[in-house]
Amino acid sequence: MSRVALIGASGNAGSRILKELSNRGHQVTAIARNPEKIASLPHVTAVKGDLFDRAGLAALLKGHDAVISSVHFTQSDPELLIGAVKEAGVKRYLVVGGAGSLEIAPGKRLIDQPDFPEAYRSEAAKGAEFLQRLRSETDLDWTFLSPSAAFVPGERTGKFRLGKDTLLTSEAGSSISFEDYAIALVDEWENPAHIRERFTVGY
Repeated sequence: MSRVALIGASGNAGSRILKELSNRGHQVTAIARNPEKIASLPHVTAVKGDLFDRAGLAALLKGHDAVISSVHFTQSDPELLIGAVKEAGVKRYLVVGGAGSLEIAPGKRLIDQPDFPEAYRSEAAKGAEFLQRLRSETDLDWTFLSPSAAFVPGERTGKFRLGKDTLLTSEAGSSISFEDYAIALVDEWENPAHIRERFTVGY
């Protein structure tokens, strides 16, 4: 049994990741701005945390085996988050990424396509910057897991594909449920296969 700190535990992806960790018996410190919104689950301790209080966040993260970050890129600061993880002395850092930086062809990112939805452009651009920042990080054993283009509520099927830097698509389009994404992320924590890499998950 391991100790995991989950930042953003009450969000769409975060709440599913929290449930997956709890179901597998991990001890989780679930961190959110409003801890009362965090689901009450076995092995879970809900705590209040401020993304912009580096010292306070580092104190919450200390003593854990891994940190999982599931926060909006436009509502957080990568330098502050990475700094807090390092200050806490935690080596393993897993990040819920975005799809915008995935390629649809060699050298052609999804975010750069003319039909990319304007509503998601700012978040996708910040996510791409976060990934670039991580790629220069040598002190942390980081992993950035990008979902497919449609990242939506759904079922926990356990049936999905993994990829690297290319957007996964099928006849039904490009999608992954929050529930199946959570399986892929927790699998990566339990059996690391993408240390200091980005990978992606989709149907």
